[in-house]
Order: sequence, then C-alpha cells, then structure tokens
Amino acid sequence: MTTMIRKQRKCLRSAATIATLIMTTLLLSACGGESTEVLPNTASNSGSVSYSGPTPAGEDVQNFKLSVWDNLVQDNRCGSCHGAGGQSPTFVDSQNINTAYAQANTIVSLSDPSQSLMVTKVAGGHNCWTTSDSVCADILTTYISNWAGGSASSVKTIELRAPAIKDPGNTVSLPSDSTDFSNTVYPVLTDFCSDCHTDSGQTPYIASSNIETAYEQSKSRINLTTPKNSRLVERLEFDFHNCWTTDCKSDAAYMETKILELSALQELQPVDPDLVTSKALVLNGDGLLANSGGRFEDNIIALYEFKAGEGQTAFDTSGVSPALNLTLSGNVDWVGGWGVDMRPAVQTDQSGMVPAGKAQGSTADSRKLHTLLTGSGEYAIEAWVAPGNITQEDARIVTYSGSATTRNMTLSQSLQRYEVLHRSTTSDENTPFATQDGDKLLQATLQHVVVNYSPGSGRQIFVNGQYSGDMDPDDAGLLSEWDDSFALVLGNETDGNSAWQGAIRMVAIHNRALTPEQVQANFEVGVGQKFFLLFGVSDLVGLNESFIVFEVSQFDSFSYRFTSPFFISLDETVEPSNIPLQGMRLGINGKEAKVGQAWANLDVVLDSDTYEPGTGQPLSRLGTIIALENGPENDEFFLTFDRLGSTTYSRSEPDIAGPAPLPDLPDSSDIGLKTFDEINESMAHMTGIAKTQQDVVRTFTTVKQQLPTVENIEGFLSSHQMAITQVAIQYCDALVSDIPKRQAFFPGFEFSDPAETAFDSVGKRRQITAPLLQRFVGESLATQPNAQEIEGELDILIDELLFCGGETCPSGRTEQIVKASCAAVLGSATTLVQ
Repeated sequence: MTTMIRKQRKCLRSAATIATLIMTTLLLSACGGESTEVLPNTASNSGSVSYSGPTPAGEDVQNFKLSVWDNLVQDNRCGSCHGAGGQSPTFVDSQNINTAYAQANTIVSLSDPSQSLMVTKVAGGHNCWTTSDSVCADILTTYISNWAGGSASSVKTIELRAPAIKDPGNTVSLPSDSTDFSNTVYPVLTDFCSDCHTDSGQTPYIASSNIETAYEQSKSRINLTTPKNSRLVERLEFDFHNCWTTDCKSDAAYMETKILELSALQELQPVDPDLVTSKALVLNGDGLLANSGGRFEDNIIALYEFKAGEGQTAFDTSGVSPALNLTLSGNVDWVGGWGVDMRPAVQTDQSGMVPAGKAQGSTADSRKLHTLLTGSGEYAIEAWVAPGNITQEDARIVTYSGSATTRNMTLSQSLQRYEVLHRSTTSDENTPFATQDGDKLLQATLQHVVVNYSPGSGRQIFVNGQYSGDMDPDDAGLLSEWDDSFALVLGNETDGNSAWQGAIRMVAIHNRALTPEQVQANFEVGVGQKFFLLFGVSDLVGLNESFIVFEVSQFDSFSYRFTSPFFISLDETVEPSNIPLQGMRLGINGKEAKVGQAWANLDVVLDSDTYEPGTGQPLSRLGTIIALENGPENDEFFLTFDRLGSTTYSRSEPDIAGPAPLPDLPDSSDIGLKTFDEINESMAHMTGIAKTQQDVVRTFTTVKQQLPTVENIEGFLSSHQMAITQVAIQYCDALVSDIPKRQAFFPGFEFSDPAETAFDSVGKRRQITAPLLQRFVGESLATQPNAQEIEGELDILIDELLFCGGETCPSGRTEQIVKASCAAVLGSATTLVQ
C-alpha cells in the first residue's frame, strides 16, 4: 500500500509537468503538426485517351467501356499494341468501342474472370505494366469482374474441373533440422545473396547469419522433387535476379545442382500399401482457385491482398488509378497464403537496430483517398488482421495521417479494444471512438474488422460481421477539413513511433460505408488464397468422375487449413447409392498427418437421398489445420479411409495414454482487485460525494474503459493506476471544494490559513491525515497497512508541495495539499484491493 501511495505522490507531483505537456501538444497541433518523417512523393501519369467514335451499341458495351476499355486504352497499358490497326485482338480499339467489345469477348470469361485468356496471358509475363505479373493479372481480373458485375447475363460461379489423376507416390521432404541445408544450399546463399537478403535487409531472409532463420525462409523456395522448379532457381534463370556472373542460366544451373545435392541426402517416403487412399494432389498446381465472387467490392478504391509473397512492395490491386502501392520497411515479413507480418524493432548483430515494420504509400498516390473520400463524404475501412497480443496500446493498424497527432482517419488497437480516430467538422482527430473494454472484442486471432463512417450514422465498428453496438458520441460531420498531404500507412504511424504487432491479411478502403448485410457477406467469404482440391475416388466408389472436395488455403507460413468436405461426381448422369464412408484422414507426403485429423470418426453413407447433382453431398461442417512441410508448390496431399465402398483398412488404434500428472501450480492470491463499478462505489461511500456529481460522472465516464474489468490481481496494469488516480482526484476535489462537507470530514482544520502555517505542526497535519486513515483505511482490520508508514508518506508529500522555490506559496495551496493528500490515500490499495 505504501508503495502505491508513493506512486500516487509521484503522479500528483508531476501534475504541473503534465499540464505543460498537454498545452504544448495543443499548440503544436494548432500549428499543423508536421510529420517527423519525410514522406515519399511521386506522381503518376495516367496517359488518358478521349473517345470520339460511335456510340456503344448497348448497355453491356457501355459496361465494358467503363470497366475495361477506359483502364487499358492508354499507351502505357495495352493501347500501344492492341488498338485500331494493331495486333489482334484489338480489344482497345480507340476508333470504335463496339469493335473493341467484340474482340474483347474472344479473350475474356465473364463467368470466371481469373481464367480469361487476357488474364492468363499477362500472368505468364506478357507486357505487364507493373513490376509484378501477378499484380497485373489481379488488376485485369478486377476490371473484367466489374464488367461482369454490370452484365445482366453474367453469373459469377466457380466451375469444378477434374484435375490430373495420379496416385500418391514416393515423396521426399525437407528435413526437420538444418544440417543438410547448411552443407549444400546455404553456402551459395551466403556467398551471393547476403548483400540484400539478411535480417537487416530485404525479405526473404534466405542469407541470414542465423542458419535457422535462413532455412525457414528458404523452405518454401526449394522443390526437392523437381529442383529445377525451385523458386531459388527460377529467380535466376527467368527473372535474371541478381546473378553473380554474366551468365544467369549458369548460375541457375549451379543453384539447381546444390538443391539436387540436398534432395539426394533425403530418404523417399513410400505410402503404406495397406492404406485405402484417394488420388494425390498438390495445392499450387492441382488446386482450383476458389476466390471468385461473393465479396461486395463495388466501391473499393484501394485494395491490398498481399499476393506478391516477397519484395518490398504491397501492391494496390483495386484498379483505381493512381495505384496506391505501399513500400514495406523495417521489421516486416510476408505471411504464406497472402499477408504481411508487422514485427517490433529488433537489435541485429551486424547493423544495429532494425525499426518496427510498416507499409507506407506516397503522399501523391495517397491523395486519391482525399479526393474520392471527401467527394463521397463517407468511407469504410475493411481489414483482416491477427493482432500479435492484447497488451499493445496506441498501435496503428491502418492510418491516413501526417504524424502522430495529425490525421484524417485511423484504425488503432489499445489493449482489447479497437479505436477509431477521425477528423471531421464535428470531431477531434485525436479523441478515440472505441469498442468497450468489457466486451473484449479484440482478440489475438484472425479477425475481420470494418470501420464505417457516413453522415447518417457517424462511426460504426464491426468485428467478425457483427456490429459492436457502440454509438459515436460525436454528431456526424463533413470531411471538408481533411488534409491531402497525408500518407496511407499500415502497421505504424508516419513517424514510426506507434508500431502495431500482428499480421495483416487484407485491407480494403471503400468510398461508401458498407451496409450490415455487406459486412456480413464479406466476413463469410473469408480471406486469403483459397483452392478447391478434388481428391479422386472413382476407383473406390465405382462411379465416373467422383471426387471428395475440400476448400483448402494456406493458413499462414506454417500450416494449411482444410474445411467443408463434400462428395460430388462431375458426371451429372450418375448418383451414389448406399456407399459407406468411414474414418477419413488427411495424408501429406506419403504418410498420414500426425495431428489435425478432424474426420477420423466420420461415418456417413453416400446416397441419392442426400446427394444433389451439381452440388454434391456435404460430408462435414468441421475444419482443421495441418502443418506445412515443403510448401504449397511441393506438398502432396491425399486422403485415407477406414472404409469407402467395399474397400476397408483394418486400423489398430494406439494405446490410450493415462492422465498426465496435475501440474504443481503456484498458489493463487488471496486478494483481488475491485472492478470499475466497485471502485466508483467505494470512493463515493468513503468521501460522501454522490456518484452523480457532474464532474465525477464526466471523469468516470472518460476513464471507465481504463479501469480494471476483472478481479485477478495479476492483471493489474500501470494504466489502471493512472485511471484510478484521475477518479480519486475528482472525488477529493469535489470533497474539498464543498465547504460543509470538508468541515464535517476534517473538523477543526483551518482551510483559510496559508499553507506555510496550516501545516506547520504535527497536530495540524494530523487533522488531515487522521480522518483520511479513519475513513479510507479503517481500524482494527484483520489485515491492513501500517498507519505510521502511511502518515510518513503523506508527510513527505506535504513537504514537497509546501516547497515553492523560496517564494511564498500562492493562495489556494492549502486546499491543493489537502486534495493531493486525500487522492494519494483514496487512489491507493485501500480502495483497489479486496
């Protein structure tokens, strides 16, 4: 208790300093709050083309023009080759939009835009206008999808297609330890890639001085089955990426040789011939992309899906010019299955401190947010995030700002609440609107978060598809005061001093608020690269083109997610009839996965009564996670069955282990914390000041979210103590300012005396300290602090507040000392502990 009083004393002694800092902050904010970091500022050249040809022949032609033609007709896109009189197809004919429309229809698929010839051609390296072929392909897919969305005859569906049929074979896997890697591939990486790909350089950290880091970063880039297809080889042979000689093909062949050496050191893993198995598949190669349709994206103006997987750029694939690409810097890494991981600052052996990670756009490209959002007067920030912990505060997830104190809009984390900072004509840009601490909506797991703002409803927060219920305290205003010189940043502030830790899997900025139905729809679609894997079982069930289908995604850099299995035959003329299916398990690289067997107890019958042609028969609503081994390009999956049709496998179950001994946990504390309402009730009772007193209500409402919400004393934080101090100060201020109440509480004390004489004797001081001890601490309790120690701490506090620099203390100091002494005891463990 005396320690807490001592902390209270330090807080109160610093009050003047805090007030000065607040005033300084306000003055700086009033002067504009310039960023402490120079923001990148690059302009874009759209190269727009005006159309003056024949009128579009119909609504669908007009949709094509607005969605596709307008975006591709420029010479720096497709106009230099595929225009009038150019190469066939002339889908950007600038003289006749109807001709361009007819030509475009020969190379697009409105039902499956990502499989359009226009997309796959560019994805294969044909004249991409950015530094990434996949980004150009994504942007083209967006354009065609927008066209399809306006076409009355188009339906966005996913057509299941049979993969190549192959049996599970002898597979080879990367070893669990790095010894073989260190003797084969690693020396090549350290010799020729260490100028860039170290811990303090660019991702991936394949040349890290830490062998384990280098090995983990290299695993997904090594193909032991076909070393020539390894990413480490392809980057040299086809991308000519930092070859160390003048002959990139020779360098690629040398890298391939080292991977072959690594592969030769590993043993083949044959499949147990007694197992009942499906056919085998590889995710990236045999999987059918399942990301088509489902999301509401009509008003997206900036979109980050983090598909690149490497490099220093997070591409904006919204298709809205200018592209607001973000530069990755500091301690940030890519997450497998689309995403980036924002990490804290770290000390390295070679070059000192690597700052916390962030992704930042240029001020020039960020200006499109200002233009399009102030134009609409509303917006939505949509993000899939996985917070690294629930203890970080003032940590910026998404911000469009100029510094730590000047912003247009911000989504932030403080403990277990999401906060929204927002500039409008009716709101303070640095006063957060947040979810409630007690609701604990923010969890350290993957979550879908949407922030809406519209003149009709103000700010709203949705978590995992559900409205938080929090009402914006500010009236909805205009965005006319937004600053167009700010930058979009993910994972930090522009000055780098508000770092957020966690993974960001997707960010979308809409220039319209989303409806609750649209939020729910986008949540249900999920996030990340998803595939359908069609495991062939025709030979086991005796039906043509029969498959068990899973939705599969790379959950993170270390695992896969399998979910929603169903049975289907692509031959719509056949249906199953009384086919038993029991004990289904996942296999990977020649053996059954050790964990994650969610369908081991499955027992269903495939039958026409539950089967629907075209959609199949659902098998389970369960999902599971299994460990990644060689990466999505190399890991080979298959299914095993205890019984499928007339084929069975006699499985011997392992012995069931006995219960583990109970851990010897330390004794829990006999004391706990009072929660926010209990603290407020106690302070009101002790001081005699009503909880409804105006200043008390205002202070308690402000800091309520910062007060303890659970009784576990191990969860006590410094932020709790600051909030308790503020409430205690307000109660004591109300007590001492009320003359009848203070005279009744401190009988005989002369508040009218100057401070130098009011406390010049022990007796006078005890007129203050004795009532505080009696009313706040109590007497003759089973356990209580030592009264003399408390009085000693209060005497030190009074002496410090009596020191006025050799001058006479100002009037009112006597009341201030009494208020401080009151708050020091009221805000201590006497109130908090129970």
